[in-house]
Amino acid sequence: MVKKPHPPHSLEDLVAVVQARFPDMSPQFQIGARHLIDHPEQVPVESMRRIAVSAGVQPATLVRLAQSLGYEGWEAMRQVFVRSLHQMPRRYTEQARTAMQRRNAGSVLSRHVSTLAGSLRALEELNEDRVSDAARVLARARHVHIAGFRASHAAAYTLYYLYGLFRNSITLLRGDAGLLEMELRALQKSDAVVIVGFAPYSHEALRVAKAAQSCGCHCIAICDSQVAPIAQHADVVLLFPTDTPSFFPSSVGALVLVEALANRLLGRAGRQAIEALGQTEEQLHSAGAYIDPNDDAAAGNSGTA
Repeated sequence: MVKKPHPPHSLEDLVAVVQARFPDMSPQFQIGARHLIDHPEQVPVESMRRIAVSAGVQPATLVRLAQSLGYEGWEAMRQVFVRSLHQMPRRYTEQARTAMQRRNAGSVLSRHVSTLAGSLRALEELNEDRVSDAARVLARARHVHIAGFRASHAAAYTLYYLYGLFRNSITLLRGDAGLLEMELRALQKSDAVVIVGFAPYSHEALRVAKAAQSCGCHCIAICDSQVAPIAQHADVVLLFPTDTPSFFPSSVGALVLVEALANRLLGRAGRQAIEALGQTEEQLHSAGAYIDPNDDAAAGNSGTA
């Protein structure tokens, strides 16, 4: 007789179990599990049928998913989310308020502002102390490698630029001309890797994550889901919502996270980082990288009073 798996009793344990089993789940189970983990606020307040429609699966899929995780059925698993709701009222309240704002928004711009404002408010609840954990990992690393491809490149490059203002031992993995594998040869066990990505996920990002794990590097994933492919290989996962009324997922949350991470790294590095930042600024100004506001020619003035 096959022993029935013991069901997780907390949302944190449920997430951990889903993460561990996610690669071996059927495609339909993966779709359903990801939706539940990424939208836990829906489970206590919406019907199973409506959640299934939102996820894009059949209601029976959610029932079978719950049973595969050790629960008697949907309602038993739903109670895990209900208990979590009582423990984290602020996050759910904020998300409900955002949903109301989105429904009442008028113009295109106001819909964008309302949606993104709600997403940004969720960042703190999603990440708690994770930014500090990520900064600790990066500060201890011999060298930091940063990667983000296609639409994720902007956030990756922002972190590379900001961190590079006060640290020299960082590299941006670009994969130009198909040379990503060559760049990955530089990874060492004492290094750390930061990967930014959101659905649809790039093959390059997953290759970087697997290479980091293979080399024994610490890995930070900045992504949109705890079951994202790169999250499966990460020591620390920083999450950002991608909700938007537009046609393409928003990366605004990723940009906010990397700015906060850079600021935390500067704070950890202390006086030495401040001095390095000052030297970098001085070098940039001396090299003429910035327009001098006192330069009449640069300002377009004629030079007459």
